[in-house]
Amino acid sequence: MADLRTEFAGIRSPNPFWLASAPPTDKEYNVVRAFKAGWGGAVWKTLGEDPPIVNVASRYGALHYNTDKMIGFNNIELITDRPLAVNLREIKQVKRDWPDRALVVSLMVPCEEQPWALILKQVEETGADGVELNFGCPHGMSERGMGSAVGQVPDYVEMVTRWCKQHTRMPVLVKLTPNVTNVLGPARAAKKGGADAVSLINTINSITSIDLDAMAPTPTVDGQGTHGGYCGPAVKPIALHMVAEIARDAETRGIPISAIGGIATWKDAAEFVALSAGTVQVCTAAMHYGFKIIDDMIDGLGNWMDAKGYARIEDFRGRAVPNVTDWQFLNMNYKTVARIDQSLCIKCGLCHIACEDTSHQAVAAIRNGGGRRYEVLDESCVGCNLCMHVCPVPDCIAMVPVDTGKPYMNWTQHPANPMRKAAE
Repeated sequence: MADLRTEFAGIRSPNPFWLASAPPTDKEYNVVRAFKAGWGGAVWKTLGEDPPIVNVASRYGALHYNTDKMIGFNNIELITDRPLAVNLREIKQVKRDWPDRALVVSLMVPCEEQPWALILKQVEETGADGVELNFGCPHGMSERGMGSAVGQVPDYVEMVTRWCKQHTRMPVLVKLTPNVTNVLGPARAAKKGGADAVSLINTINSITSIDLDAMAPTPTVDGQGTHGGYCGPAVKPIALHMVAEIARDAETRGIPISAIGGIATWKDAAEFVALSAGTVQVCTAAMHYGFKIIDDMIDGLGNWMDAKGYARIEDFRGRAVPNVTDWQFLNMNYKTVARIDQSLCIKCGLCHIACEDTSHQAVAAIRNGGGRRYEVLDESCVGCNLCMHVCPVPDCIAMVPVDTGKPYMNWTQHPANPMRKAAE
């Protein structure tokens, strides 16, 4: 089987699958259960100063779609509400008992140098492998000048990162917030401040639903609700984009990335690794299905790597990055058309309805005796692939390349581009 061992920012783990800082990593009991199940590492739920954190009930909201549960997940839970001394004692014990697993500690304290220096010293004494600076929490803590209130200001990101690098020998990961216009600002600031790695994405500002009886957001707390942090499968596309932006940016290229956001299967993980992630962090999937999902993740990734001939994670890490580009550089002379496999077609007509009503009228409904047959009109098909996505039958509709006989041409080269005309 392929070798899944990883070394990330100097931190070693038997596989790239870590639990993200969240309720599943709030105490020794949970983390030990995870390590026994096979997880390669864990980021301990965010520690803060000792003044008590008080949570509310309820804390979680979810987006369900038809029969699919928790495609999106929302929480208004704060950082750990357990005493700092108890957490530190448990972290020390877990690391002593599981020396081969990655154990990183998430931290959040006020934006002042001394509190950071103090808590870093305390964490260092536990023997933890590293710290993750939580610059992303979008609710509760941000109102106190922490979390995303720091992560949204590149100058603060750089400043606090620099403090932490000065006050600890441990690797410093900076957890980035997605609640920004451009993630590159904070990412560049983290690297400039000396971060050993970045992790992303933290949760996205959200209200998942409105209770139309209570007329309040969910989760509802005594008749009221608030925005929370959104995660789960629905945020994966956003996370992939932000990871790709950092991986291909000239100023951040090469910084180790721990990817977070909607990872629930080995394939999800492989996609992030292909965009240069060195480890992946999982939360919602573990909360939905339990820690044993790690079995399928490890087996699936290993089997896929074997089939592809990848002996190690590094053999395919970052391979997709060169193929991520800006729209203006896409080949405008490349053409595809849809092809319907009539042996698989169940004659539901969704391809025709979607194309006829909302696209290019390129799928014809042809009377065929007592039934219908659906065929693509090549001259009208623009290759948008809407039909392929709405089709309920796997592989029934494929997009087939067509030789146009035209050379590569992108928008910067196109005669219709006004910028090109101005340059001429």
